[in-house]
Amino acid sequence: MVKKQKKIIEKEIIELDVANLSLGRLAVLISYYLQGKHRVDYKPYIDFPVFVNLKNWDKIKFTGNKLDSKYIYKHTGYWGHLKKYSFKELWDKKPLFIIRKAISGMLPKNKLRKKRLLRINLV
Repeated sequence: MVKKQKKIIEKEIIELDVANLSLGRLAVLISYYLQGKHRVDYKPYIDFPVFVNLKNWDKIKFTGNKLDSKYIYKHTGYWGHLKKYSFKELWDKKPLFIIRKAISGMLPKNKLRKKRLLRINLV
C-alpha cells in the first residue's frame, strides 16, 4: 500500500495598489488571486492560502451615480425586517463590507467562498 504525501502549500501575500480602479474590475482581479488562478499548480478544489492586502482603497472609483442612487438590502429573518442602506452610508462606515460583497459575487458559490473572503485586508 502506497501512501500519498500531502504537499505543503506556503502562505502567499499579495499587495495591490487599487487607486483609480473601479469596484467591479477590482473584484475580478482580487477573485482571480484568491482562487489561486495565478499559480502554475491551480486546481479548482484546492484552497490556496493567498492573502490580499489593498493599498489606497479609499481612492477606488465608482462609475455613474452609484454613491447616490444604489442601495444595499439586508434581511434580518423576521417578517417586515428588510433593512435598506444607501451605498454612500455603507462606504463611509464599512468599506471592507462593500468590497467583500462585490468580490463575493465573483467567487464560485461553494464551501471555500467564506474562507477566501476573510483573506482580504485593507492597509
